[in-house]
Amino acid sequence: MTVFSEAPFRSPRTRTRAHVVPIMLGGIAAACAIALVAYLLWPTWGPRGANAPDKLPVSVGGTLFNLPVNAIRMKIQRHSGPQERIDLDFLYPSLEPPGAPKHVTADTVEAAVQSIDRIFLSIAAHHDALSPEQRTATIYPRYLDKAAAQPADGLTMRMFRSDTPYGSEDLYSAASPALTARCTRDGATPGMCLSERRVGGADLTFRFPRSWLSHWHDVADAMDRLTVQLRGPKG
Repeated sequence: MTVFSEAPFRSPRTRTRAHVVPIMLGGIAAACAIALVAYLLWPTWGPRGANAPDKLPVSVGGTLFNLPVNAIRMKIQRHSGPQERIDLDFLYPSLEPPGAPKHVTADTVEAAVQSIDRIFLSIAAHHDALSPEQRTATIYPRYLDKAAAQPADGLTMRMFRSDTPYGSEDLYSAASPALTARCTRDGATPGMCLSERRVGGADLTFRFPRSWLSHWHDVADAMDRLTVQLRGPKG
């Protein structure tokens, strides 16, 4: 007599499900492992990187400067090494690099234009051009009005003649602390001053509102401090 054992019948769907479940569990475990590794290795530094320097060594005209990255106005200039020109700005009177630019709306644009709270600085190679001191001593006197000028609080103002290239400007000068500034006159926009000095192979050009000359000692001191702070090792 032949005896047939009765094995339990499994449908194809049941067999497929039995294979899929271990695969799904393995996939979930692998995903969890990847997520854990990614979490542990995910960078925690800010946009500039943990080791990004606060200052950059920049050579202009063969003269080394250490420049705060946040003070450099154009991103294309934010790199170390030789550069022909670099533009910066600093908050005044703190002389700290400015933070992120504020969003200007239609309601705040007028105040943003009229209120200047920073001093601007351009550093450029001079290539042996006439120095600022020589220009003040030999060029400007040709164009100044001959009217006598009386110093006020140690600062002397002389007007340029209207028929000269500097006809809309005035020249301010002081001996102690030393200051020479060429300033446009107030009009539709506030007057601005330009003061230059030479450091090695570079000329430093400072720009600031003319209204700051009411406390010109502080402005002159700020430019002196920035010149010293930004100058790199003389070697």
